[in-house]
Amino acid sequence: MPHDTATPDAPDAAVLALIEANIRDVPDFPHPGILFKDITPLLNEPGAFSVAVRALAAPFLGSGIDHVVGLEARGFIFGAPVAMALGAGFVPARKAGKLPSDTIDQAYDLEYGTATVAIHADAITPGGRVLIVDDVLATGGTGRAAVDLVRKAGGTVVGFSVLMELSALRGREKMMPDVEPRTLLSV
Repeated sequence: MPHDTATPDAPDAAVLALIEANIRDVPDFPHPGILFKDITPLLNEPGAFSVAVRALAAPFLGSGIDHVVGLEARGFIFGAPVAMALGAGFVPARKAGKLPSDTIDQAYDLEYGTATVAIHADAITPGGRVLIVDDVLATGGTGRAAVDLVRKAGGTVVGFSVLMELSALRGREKMMPDVEPRTLLSV
């Protein structure tokens, strides 16, 4: 069932229905028992993709966002056009070792092990207002790491905008209380 956790700027039901109609369920991917939410049909439908980008950006219009951080990899797809919509710079947050210059890194826990996310050390202006964008909020580890990474870089996290939240995985709990994710869909 679609919903937006931030009701003042919530997209209308038609917008949410269009977005939801363009997300495909793929059973047993990448492992048996997993129901994968495939966003590629949404990306392939220009009207729906455009509506999704506008809906992700809308709550932050006029908020003075300096930088949009997009999380690897699908967060890049949404983060770059959201940055354009907000007149902000785009900062790719990548897996460790993928960026060519000096980086700031943040480790986070996975179900079995750890991972690290990184941005260029000079990517965020000290005191810069930052919006973090991703496609899915699942367990919250990557999102929490991105918040911590922005703060390490001297930025101020203004928000976390995400296309879809897998609410059963309770990732929102890792983000709260200091950053409340704004989600378009909760599944």
